[in-house]
Amino acid sequence: MSLRRMQVTDYRCLRSADLELDRRFTLISGPNASGKTSLLEAIYVLGRGRSFRTRQLNHLIRTGAERFVVFGEVELAERIVPLGVEGSNGGVRARAGGAPVGSLAELAVALPAQIIDPEIHRLIEEGPSQRRRFLDWGVFHVEHSFVKSWQAYQQVLRQRNAALRLRQPRAVVSAWDGELLRLAAMIDAARSRYVLDLESAARSIADRLLRMELALTYRSGWSREMSFADALERSWPHDYEVGSTSVGPQRAELTIRLDGLAVKDRISRGQQKLLAASLLIAQIKLFPSNGDVRPTLLLDDPSAELDDDRLARLIEEVSRETVQLIVTSLDPELMAFGVPGRRYRIADGIVTPSDI
Repeated sequence: MSLRRMQVTDYRCLRSADLELDRRFTLISGPNASGKTSLLEAIYVLGRGRSFRTRQLNHLIRTGAERFVVFGEVELAERIVPLGVEGSNGGVRARAGGAPVGSLAELAVALPAQIIDPEIHRLIEEGPSQRRRFLDWGVFHVEHSFVKSWQAYQQVLRQRNAALRLRQPRAVVSAWDGELLRLAAMIDAARSRYVLDLESAARSIADRLLRMELALTYRSGWSREMSFADALERSWPHDYEVGSTSVGPQRAELTIRLDGLAVKDRISRGQQKLLAASLLIAQIKLFPSNGDVRPTLLLDDPSAELDDDRLARLIEEVSRETVQLIVTSLDPELMAFGVPGRRYRIADGIVTPSDI
């Protein structure tokens, strides 16, 4: 169902925090630089095993501490599943249901967390890897087998690239191609199906938020004019020279157009934010409705860089969805999403409950 409790220890500016979360709407208020975003980031880490703000693990550990710990209890049907993530200089360790996870994907199954924050425009503005991660999170929650295909593909790709770097004969390098082709076909088909559904769901949302027509195109990572097998054949001289496979699902891209034009560098920062929000809300809309889990949507300072009209439209769209909503705001009396079931105040990294 939802995240009902979380505890945070030595995470960024948060020495210790213990929160009971509402199934529907929790509000976290406080001044700038008080730790609001860090608290949302900790929830995100609990559901992803990684931050949305940095790849530097040491940045997440409170100054003077040796590790951070984020613990949560997720309510699933009639049982409670404990989740835990610990980060130190030795890396990240995670547990789900009391046992070490074999893959961080196990966290996402129990706590599918997504965030709309002031930096959401990076989904539009930055390179293809951002959009691939976004796309694959959505595909995984629709087709759980996808992650196994993707992980197996990456393993085979590493083996092939290792052979290329060692300048192995072509016959040795090509020994990996059969499995690479098989897994790529599965990945490509799953992504292609998902993008069609995503576009269908996002078009109406983008129309309401941006008053523009949205179009999405999935590019497989090789030329549309040839098969992946032919693309590998054609790329062989280049791949052998650079020691890496230059075509395949690892090069895929989700291209986005508004009113027929490519969006990068053509729309304002506020429009980029609303466009990215349209895609995230559409992704939530596609989340399977027949399971025990529903998404947790983290909304960090929704008023940032949005005028009143655009903010009202965003609030209306978010309010349409059946999610667990956790919102941060400067305003402790924010009622745009209704009356909070739980409300907390944070100042200087200290979290305290507020009276409703």
